[in-house]
Amino acid sequence: MRILIAGGAGFIGSNLTDRLLNLGHEVLCVDNFLTGSKENVSPFLGNPKYELLRHDITVPLRVEVDGIFNLACPASPIQYQKNPVQTLTTNVLGVINILELARKLGVRVLQASTSEVYGDPKISPQPESYWGNVNPIGIRSCYDEGKRAAETLFFDYHRQFHVDIRVARIFNTYGPQMALDDGRVVSNFIIQALKEKEITVYGDGTQTRSLCYVDDLVDGLIKFFFTDGITGPLNLGNPEPISMLELANEIKSKTKSNSKVVFKPLPKDDPLQREPDITLAKTLLDWDPKISRQEGLEKSIDYFTKHIKSHMN
Repeated sequence: MRILIAGGAGFIGSNLTDRLLNLGHEVLCVDNFLTGSKENVSPFLGNPKYELLRHDITVPLRVEVDGIFNLACPASPIQYQKNPVQTLTTNVLGVINILELARKLGVRVLQASTSEVYGDPKISPQPESYWGNVNPIGIRSCYDEGKRAAETLFFDYHRQFHVDIRVARIFNTYGPQMALDDGRVVSNFIIQALKEKEITVYGDGTQTRSLCYVDDLVDGLIKFFFTDGITGPLNLGNPEPISMLELANEIKSKTKSNSKVVFKPLPKDDPLQREPDITLAKTLLDWDPKISRQEGLEKSIDYFTKHIKSHMN
């Protein structure tokens, strides 16, 4: 198949690209490089099955493809809070353009949604049936409500125009190809520890996240995309929660760092718990994460160690 990946120069997009190319598919990467990285796509540029198009999906796109993954959107709070209007526009106008393309071509389209649609949840773990607890006018709303609106559009296009959709709710994911300035917790902690800087924990550190290694997530996305008869939404993530203080100390130990753990005020609307119920993914896709946090962190530390050295040379 010839597959379009919108946001293909990003962290997850570039890992997905690598896997699809290895499976023998052709990949058309579409990215405006607002947060995507040219470094992430450079290994693919000599591959005859790979094509790169610099384009913003808020502008309609005319291409011929057999399927679409939409991962286009700033994904970390630091990134989307810098460009809140662009973030929301990408999730509404951009998603309409992607859905229109899928409708005209008659192809399947997967939306990379997020656990942030649950907001600061009142129940844990979060099943797909939970409607969430989201602030519609807060500093995270451009992303949270943008992704919720995108899901609405996907299901309305499915009901009204019979577009073949998949909606994946992605929980905290980490691993190689994350940017050094990504701002997400795993990359923050690892880089701070490797550079012997203070490791910043927000709040009292008791808030939890469930961390999924990127290889496992890519497995889930591909299984979901190629499985007939399932629209979702479907949670994809690792159901094992860890507190932020535990994670900071674990990374400090693994990097043999002398960094001091310091506490800072909890950002507004930062969710206190994040844990997926993946019963549906297990049942419908026979998918659950295989890579332990210990193994995933070691691979990530190795990646960031090499990445930091290469940027210093």
